[in-house]
Amino acid sequence: MSAKATREALGEELLSLGLENPDIFVIDCDVSKSCKTIPFSQQCANQHINVGISEQNAVGIAAGLATTGKTPFVVTYAAFGSMRACEQIRQEVCYPKLNVKIACSHGGLTPANDGASHQCIEDMGIMRTLPNMTVIMPADYHSARKLIRAAADHDGPVYLRFTRDAIEEVYDETASFEIGKANQLRDGTDVAVIANGDTVNIARKAVDELAEQGIHARLLDMHTIKPLDREAVQKALRECKTVITVEDHNILNGLGSAVCEVAAELGEGKVKRIGVQDRFGESAPYEALLAANGITDKHICETARCLLGQEEDA
Repeated sequence: MSAKATREALGEELLSLGLENPDIFVIDCDVSKSCKTIPFSQQCANQHINVGISEQNAVGIAAGLATTGKTPFVVTYAAFGSMRACEQIRQEVCYPKLNVKIACSHGGLTPANDGASHQCIEDMGIMRTLPNMTVIMPADYHSARKLIRAAADHDGPVYLRFTRDAIEEVYDETASFEIGKANQLRDGTDVAVIANGDTVNIARKAVDELAEQGIHARLLDMHTIKPLDREAVQKALRECKTVITVEDHNILNGLGSAVCEVAAELGEGKVKRIGVQDRFGESAPYEALLAANGITDKHICETARCLLGQEEDA
């Protein structure tokens, strides 16, 4: 099975969009090599602006372009796009509800050896608290290309999160996606596993392992955490009673928190969150960082068995 980083999809789909539509703009922040936008800068030169290490300025320029009918993508690292430019995104993009897309690579723990300063584990939580903002994290290369195109067609602010490291394919080229609607990858009623981004593939392996043990788990790819597919979450809570969320993000204010909010309001079901345990990362291989936070297929399986009363606390 092939594996590609979702940032590869970012560069390739932006180029396709730019060649099709002269109103698509890319504003780079001196990381075009890492974010794969060099081909766009070469083939769509009149639609490309590199502002250097200046994310706040990039958002301002994007907001200005949006007021003239353009569809700008601000492309940078998640740590800088979500935090350094947060005030500008709030004031200049979300408040006037402008058609600006914030496309950020290196989300979560995938910067790995670059350490805690580059491992952005807070970004989706920050962005989902902003009114008018849509928050998306694709599971693999194919879903990334489809969701980038969907974001370009969506009228309003969108935050898109991509990975540095390669991810095994979850989907093929024929898969379809709708912003705000989860994709169900496995059916089951014993327990539901809800994941997004790079953790979907980890969760898929866990669900397959559980099936071999006689536990039938539902698997949802919640690629959009805002607006959350509340209907799919409520259905999982009612039919499976127990839900495990899995994310490469702080368990506070990300996917797990969003699902817990639905559960609390519904008053049904139990939710267990797997993700970064409200701690900073450190310089280490990506797989080691995931393991340190329990973001593994083994831990998902242990958690499921524990919640079903088949094992002691995981």
